[in-house]
Amino acid sequence: MLNNYNIIGSGFSALSTAAVLAKKGGDVNVFEKNNELGGRARQFSEDGFVFDMGPSWYWMPDVFENFFNKFGKQTSDYYDLVKLDPGFQIIFDNNHTMKVSSDWNDVLDLFETYEKGSADKLNKFINDAEYKYNISMKSLIYQPGISLLELLKKDIILNIGNMSLFSSYRKLVSQYFTNPFLKKLLEFPVLFLGASPKDMPSLYSLMAYSGLKQGTYYPIGGFGKVIQGMVTLCEELGVNFHTNHEIKSCKYINNQISEILTSSSAFKSDIVICSADYNHFDHQILEPKYSNYTEKYWNKRVMSPSCLIYYLGVDTKIDKLEHHNLFFDKDIDKHTEDIYTNMKWPEDPLFYVCCPSKTDNSVSPDGKENLFLLMPISSGINDSPGLREKYFKVMMDRLESYCKQTISDKIIVKKSYCINDFKDDYNAYKGNAYGLANTLSQTANLKPKIKNKHLDNLYYTGQLTVPGPGVPPSIISGEIVADYILKNHNQ
Repeated sequence: MLNNYNIIGSGFSALSTAAVLAKKGGDVNVFEKNNELGGRARQFSEDGFVFDMGPSWYWMPDVFENFFNKFGKQTSDYYDLVKLDPGFQIIFDNNHTMKVSSDWNDVLDLFETYEKGSADKLNKFINDAEYKYNISMKSLIYQPGISLLELLKKDIILNIGNMSLFSSYRKLVSQYFTNPFLKKLLEFPVLFLGASPKDMPSLYSLMAYSGLKQGTYYPIGGFGKVIQGMVTLCEELGVNFHTNHEIKSCKYINNQISEILTSSSAFKSDIVICSADYNHFDHQILEPKYSNYTEKYWNKRVMSPSCLIYYLGVDTKIDKLEHHNLFFDKDIDKHTEDIYTNMKWPEDPLFYVCCPSKTDNSVSPDGKENLFLLMPISSGINDSPGLREKYFKVMMDRLESYCKQTISDKIIVKKSYCINDFKDDYNAYKGNAYGLANTLSQTANLKPKIKNKHLDNLYYTGQLTVPGPGVPPSIISGEIVADYILKNHNQ
């Protein structure tokens, strides 16, 4: 009987895997190269400010709840969740602002004010999106992506025509709405999924259902509290954590990894699960003959964006900001073209400002604001302090113009994070922030496989494999891999 599981990395997929395996018994060890757990969802503190370094949008709340339910727990056992109202606001050109309420009837009223008859159309659009969401959650998203036979389930076959896999998301939106502001509102979630709305399969209208109908939530204390909750659950189940343990190489016996090695220690391995960067482990840690994919394969993958982030502690309150603020005052197509086609720093970027201190007094001192500025950029492009500062000024100028107050001279904490940091901290392929783009050719079974084809006891989890990027998919990815291991290794 297998009794030793070594998991590399400590992000959402790693913690999810660890919890499921530990519940079934055995010795589960999680190895993290950095000194904090959480992967991209780490936090850091400075001068009384607490910053989430990565995820900030809490969508698909059912995925989080379902995960904890597997262990007889609830999210409320580990962190406090509040529903944001408004869920978010979008700032268009000329400082025109659209606030999206947490109340569905208010959302319908909002649509009606922009386009007569659009409330009924939105109900139809979201009902269709909810249908796709439920089918995907039931029969598609939890599949391991090993065999095409997984897609031959009765409900998938019967509903394949309704899943809209082969038409674009933009075309779908245009079938319902003509107002440009409503179109932008519905299109924005796909920006971070890895393609422009005109190239994204319309299946991803399910994200509009989550954002507009389920609503936007926030864990008090920040996203780091979700990580802490999952770590606590894992510890309750007996998982062992090892920080400052970067895996350097492996030993092999009979087409299996027998040990994983750090610079100072070796750890016996019955099963190894890589939750770290797939490409890095495949090409920098494994011996070449054991790599799952060639560099040529990886170079042909379409990556989701990387991003430029600024974490700011500001010595003033900013009245015009909500918790989530999307600056869509420039052309979305031009920005996405610079990311995916031109692969260069954008000329007129869209960007996002998170201000969690609007909701949470614990993340900033009294009378101050905690800001998180994020601008999507192409993975693999040049990163330098000069470029970071150039675009920081671009974002700040537009932020100050909208807020009608000076913010730059009130900054008391300032830290940037970009491509080079993603590479250094996470060994992220091309410095990506969000994994693989969710294009049709990189969906489901067409993603990198969870099972190594040369080594019988090596598996992969995380945003570079099924089901894809984002926090809820990463949690699901961990569950998928753990369940597959338990099923196929007779645990």
